[in-house]
Amino acid sequence: MTQKVLLIVGPTAVGKTDLSIKLAKKFNGEIISGDSMQVYRKLDIGTAKITEDEMDGIPHYLINHKNSDERYSVADFTAESRAAISDIASRGKLPIIVGGTGFYLQALLDNFQLGTDNDDDLNLRKELQERAEKIGPEALWQELESLDPNAALKIPVNNTLRVIRALEVIQKSNQLFSAQADQKTDEFDPFIIGLSTDRSVLYNRINRRVDLMIESGLIDEAKWLFNQKINDLPASKGIGYKELYAYFEEKQSLDEATELIKRNSRRYAKRQLTWFRNKMAVNWFDLIEHPEQLSKIETQIVDWLKGQKS
Repeated sequence: MTQKVLLIVGPTAVGKTDLSIKLAKKFNGEIISGDSMQVYRKLDIGTAKITEDEMDGIPHYLINHKNSDERYSVADFTAESRAAISDIASRGKLPIIVGGTGFYLQALLDNFQLGTDNDDDLNLRKELQERAEKIGPEALWQELESLDPNAALKIPVNNTLRVIRALEVIQKSNQLFSAQADQKTDEFDPFIIGLSTDRSVLYNRINRRVDLMIESGLIDEAKWLFNQKINDLPASKGIGYKELYAYFEEKQSLDEATELIKRNSRRYAKRQLTWFRNKMAVNWFDLIEHPEQLSKIETQIVDWLKGQKS
C-alpha cells in the first residue's frame, strides 16, 4: 500500500497556514514545512513563519533547524521530508506538506514518483495537466478508465496527479499502466490542494502583510541578518530581507524599501502560481472569497483517503 501525503500549496498570503491547521486537526495530521526559508532560525517575521500559538498543538517539521550561515538545498529538503513523512506515518498520522517553494515540492514528488525527466516527458506531462484543467478531473479519469479499467479502479477520481501519471505511462510505453511495475513500486500517493484567489485580492493581501511585518519588527530582524555579512548564502537573499539592505546602507528610504518588498512579493506570488499550474496537478480552491469551499476540500480528502492501491 502506498503512503498518503497531503500537500497544501499556493502563493504567499493566501491562507495555507490556517487551512493546514484545520486539516491537521480534522484528519489527524502533522505538518512538514515546504518553504525554503522557514528552516532558518531567527528569520521569523520575514518568512511568515508559523508561531507556537498558531500551531495550536500540531507538530511541525523542517522549521528552525538551520542557522543563517548554513546552506540548505533541495537535496536536503527531499531527504529530510522523506524522513519526516516516514516518522509521521509510523505513528498513524497523516503527513501534510505545506509551502510555496514549488521547485522543492516538485523535486520531492518527482523523486518519489516520476524518476528522471527529459524534455519529451515534461512536454507530455504538461499537455496532460493542461487537459486536466480544461476538462476536469472526472472526465480525465474516464479517459483512463476507457484505456485501462483495472488502473482506474485503483485510482480515485479526484487524484488527478495519479491519473496523469497513469496516462503518461500508457502513452510513453504503449502498455497498460496496471501491468507496469511502476504501479507496484510507487511509494507515495500525494493529493495536492492549491489555494488562490482573485489577483487584485491577493495583491492587496500581500501589501497588507508587508505592512504588518514592518510593524511587527521586520526591520530589526533584517538588520540582524544584514550584520551577519553572509551575502553569498541563501538566507540573506530572501524577499523581505534583501530589499532592506540599501536602506541600512543609507542608499534608499524606508518607504522605497517597503515598496520594493511589496513589489517583489507580488512578483514572487505570480511566479509561484505559474509554477504550480504548469508543473503540478493541483486541485484549486479560493477560501478567501469562497470560504464555503472548505467543505468540498474536506470531502475530496475523505474520498482520497478511502482510495487504496496495491
